[in-house]
Amino acid sequence: MGIVAGLDSSSESTRIVVCDSDTGAVIKQGYAPHPVGGSGDVDPQAWLMSLGEAAEGGLLEGVQAIGVSAQQHGLLALDAGGVLVRPALVGNDKRAQSAAADLTEALGGRTAWAQAVGAVPTASQPVAKLRWLTRNEPDAAHRVAELMQPHDWLVWQLLGRPVRRTTDRGTASSSGYWSAATGSWRPDLVQLALGHQVRLPEVIGPADAAGHTPEGLLISAGTGETMAAAFGLGVGVGDAVISLGASGSVFSVHHEALADPTGTILSYADATGMHLPVVHTLNAVRALRGTAELLGTDLEGLSALAMKSTPGSYGLVLLPYLEGERTPHLPHTAGTLTGLRRESMKPEHLARAAFEGMLCGLADALDVLRGRGVQVRRVFLLGPAADLQAVRAIAPAVLGAQVVVVQPADYAALGAARQAAWALGVSHGTHSPHEPPRWPAAASQVFEPGDDLPVGQSVRQQYVAVREQIHPGAFEPEALGSGAVEPGAPEAAGHGTADGYGAGGYEAGGYGAGGYEAGGYGAM
Repeated sequence: MGIVAGLDSSSESTRIVVCDSDTGAVIKQGYAPHPVGGSGDVDPQAWLMSLGEAAEGGLLEGVQAIGVSAQQHGLLALDAGGVLVRPALVGNDKRAQSAAADLTEALGGRTAWAQAVGAVPTASQPVAKLRWLTRNEPDAAHRVAELMQPHDWLVWQLLGRPVRRTTDRGTASSSGYWSAATGSWRPDLVQLALGHQVRLPEVIGPADAAGHTPEGLLISAGTGETMAAAFGLGVGVGDAVISLGASGSVFSVHHEALADPTGTILSYADATGMHLPVVHTLNAVRALRGTAELLGTDLEGLSALAMKSTPGSYGLVLLPYLEGERTPHLPHTAGTLTGLRRESMKPEHLARAAFEGMLCGLADALDVLRGRGVQVRRVFLLGPAADLQAVRAIAPAVLGAQVVVVQPADYAALGAARQAAWALGVSHGTHSPHEPPRWPAAASQVFEPGDDLPVGQSVRQQYVAVREQIHPGAFEPEALGSGAVEPGAPEAAGHGTADGYGAGGYEAGGYGAGGYEAGGYGAM
């Protein structure tokens, strides 16, 4: 039918893929770093400069439609004339931590926020950044007349700054003032954070076009990086995706928004019209890196050591809460190593305990979703650490499911390109707005739990026993509901049964080649 492009503007770079709209085959690619830092205060013109550099050499010649993916949780505050009142606030801005806590209290607590928008405010969310702006830069806050996030702003710029401003469900759902359950903005929460009302973008559908550039290129709705990556990866109902960065994330494609009174689940929207419940952990690969440094090796060396040990690490159990923890909610705790005996005090046992601890912590996050009725057939592992032999050997049995490790690719950019193909097809009358184009699934390797499932269950039980001894009641009853799988137990012969998982995680640099963003649902 034509040629489309997907543009992913992450926190550190811009990646562009140009694809055949029918087959999804990548024709050419472009890349450029951002010329400024990726967190804190950022001049968004840097994103446009990076975009221009990535598209050099006629990369976009012949392209008929462009999809835009961008880093989530950025805040661009504009005045009545559409001019930024200050640089963009992006990333997990720790300056807004007290503002997030203040907002949580102001609405009546975590449950009130979970019911309102499906997420409790964190320092990364635009709603918390708004409260920080009001407190610390009141003159700038007073001038704010309009709010955007990075994806919204880039689409607006590509379209020539039209009167119409748009966003999509995915980006809107990460703002802290849009409800995935009701599909509507919550201007009262903007008022709570900023002190006055502002203009918010029009939320358009997954297959809708945001408009056309002055040159006639169709620009699709666009979305956030996590949602685009899930769409590009091709995961669907029945799939879980775990992102292995310094921190970790687990999410799923689900048929409904999951209101979680504990605030553990973030109820986002996906890029297809469904929902994307997300659970984050603060500790994943950072536990491996810390252990590797302690043992004087690197991640590959740590993996090799771990493979010399046996399941259960000779009784060593590492609770990997090195930065406190979000799941379970233990913000002020520290990591714990237990089970030290003379026979267990060997490097290989500590190495394996690090891998088992990391994966058991992620299994806890997975069980939060399982406890709300999200069942799992497969678990996709994303991130360079997924290539480690110890991860591949231990994960299937500990997670209780088939594990899929995909090849590195620019999945967020691919998801944006797939969305562009969808919108282009709808505009030509060749695609249904209810069914995205089917592109080939991501190349991958599959690892089965097999006969190791009972062993993995024992490792989980050992971990849970230590966690409950040291942090009794860390998981509130609502967090691990009646649908949760017994620690380490498989679902339906190890593959789960029904609803699925999306993709994501936010590590600097996004979900690009080697950085693994996720994107896309259903058979691609």
